Amino acid sequence: MIKEVMKMQTVHIRSILSLGIMLLVLAACSGEEVTLQRLPDDAVILALGDSLTSGYGARPEQSYPSVLQQLSGKKVVNAGVSGEVSENGLRRLPGLLKRHQPDLLILCHGGNDILRKKSMSKMRSNLIDMIELAKNENIPVLLLGVPKPGLFLSSYEVYQSIAEETGVFFIDDLIPDILGDNDLKSDTVHPNSDGYTVMAETIYTYLKNSGAF
Repeated sequence: MIKEVMKMQTVHIRSILSLGIMLLVLAACSGEEVTLQRLPDDAVILALGDSLTSGYGARPEQSYPSVLQQLSGKKVVNAGVSGEVSENGLRRLPGLLKRHQPDLLILCHGGNDILRKKSMSKMRSNLIDMIELAKNENIPVLLLGVPKPGLFLSSYEVYQSIAEETGVFFIDDLIPDILGDNDLKSDTVHPNSDGYTVMAETIYTYLKNSGAF
């Protein structure tokens, strides 16, 4: 009985955390006109990134693209490669766009550039080039901010700058908020299964409110 009560309390706490993060995201967007053309029933969503996308720290079916596919009923291609830097992501993207012909690109990249202290100007250029590749194919882009190292996690400023320059859809502090909660991460830089679920739920809510679903 005690174990069951504790399990219910854990689920309740995760639900509260998930709701809190989603409310923060929606509040940040409340002053903006966020509209996205409704995705067709057979839409394909391409999730491009590194280990945060591949789902490191959890089972493959617990990655955020897998959970987002369950929530949305759309095909979500997990194109995450653990350890990848933005230069290699840019190199992969043209082939992925040709192969999958996605209706939406979710871009979560650059974390390894930050951790390895690579050139931020080059990383910025790589991300902008990825966005332009998608936009040239009339594919809308949702950019996720990645945190910079520090005691108080927040999205690296370069992501806000990229979003403003390119006009893409942008979720700023979702990943920093998850990694700032010990109950939602498997290590210092990766969510656990609960964290990936919160990530997927928040992205789904954002897209739904923008008109995608």
